[in-house]
Amino acid sequence: MKSRAKNLLPTRAEMRILQTLWDLGQGTVEDVINQHSPATRPNYKTTQTILRIMEQKGLVRHESRGRVFVFQPCVTREKIGRLSVQNLLHQNFGGSTTELMVNLLETTRVDEKELKELESLIRNYRKQKNGDTKAGS
Repeated sequence: MKSRAKNLLPTRAEMRILQTLWDLGQGTVEDVINQHSPATRPNYKTTQTILRIMEQKGLVRHESRGRVFVFQPCVTREKIGRLSVQNLLHQNFGGSTTELMVNLLETTRVDEKELKELESLIRNYRKQKNGDTKAGS
C-alpha cells in the first residue's frame, strides 16, 4: 500500500512505537511491547491495532515471516523531527523562527558551549545561503 499521508505527525502512542522500532530497526508486536518496563508495557491488541493504523498512514510497513508480522519504520527520526518542528513553528509561533528561538532561549537553560555552537551554525548557514545566492546570480 502506498503511503497517503507521509506528512502526518504521529500521535503520542504512534511516536512511542516508532521510537521502539527506530531503536530495534524492526520488530514484531511482541518485540515492541517487551521494550517497555512491565509497569508501562502497552496492551498487545492495542499495539497491534495502532501498528495497523500506522501502516495505513505510511509510518510503518510489515513483512510476513511465517505467522508473524515484522514491522519496520518507513519514516526516519529526522523526518519526524523536521515535521514536528515545522508544525510547532506554524501552530504556536505563526511561522516566526525568531519567536521560536527567543522562546526557546528564554525558557531553556542554554550553556555557553551550546550558545557558541548555535552561533557557529547560524554563521555557517548564513555563509552557505549567501554562497547559494551569489551562485544563483
